[in-house]
Amino acid sequence: MSFPLADWPALPAALIAEVKAFVRIDHDADDDAIDMFLRSAAGLCEDFVGQMLIVRTVTDILPAWQAWQKLKRLPVQAIVSFETVEADGTAALLGVDGYAIDIDSEGLGWVRLREESDASRIRVKYSCGLAADWDGLPAGLRQGIVRLAGYLYANRDGVDVAGPPRAVTALWRPFRRMRVA
Repeated sequence: MSFPLADWPALPAALIAEVKAFVRIDHDADDDAIDMFLRSAAGLCEDFVGQMLIVRTVTDILPAWQAWQKLKRLPVQAIVSFETVEADGTAALLGVDGYAIDIDSEGLGWVRLREESDASRIRVKYSCGLAADWDGLPAGLRQGIVRLAGYLYANRDGVDVAGPPRAVTALWRPFRRMRVA
């Protein structure tokens, strides 16, 4: 469920500096590579914990049902817009009286139509993520991302004897959200 690496918010220079300090390099020649390793590590973290890290706007397209439906990503911060989508692809913004929403205590977003509709689908745009920016991430997630990016940098030439450090998953595990499919 990762986003493309290019869709991640800009990385602060301090985060790149943390990786450089972790792997003990003092030049700027590899900053672009470190940026990509950080983005890869953040994507892997997001997949592992089952939550979006930095708040971003996402869109789900769901069947046009009156039953409650769960949004795909979490933790949901806010529902931004709700549209009905006809079979031919035309969309119409639905007024607040036409749908119901709920964001539960675990950050799961739920939506439903209040009345039956001729539309075949609904398009829900919502903001989702644990922190507003990289500095707001919990320390364990941030440190795991830095350690994994450092590991990827140090082993970029394919010398991988033992695999990624187990400390990374130990740092991320408390934040993991498991889903039963």
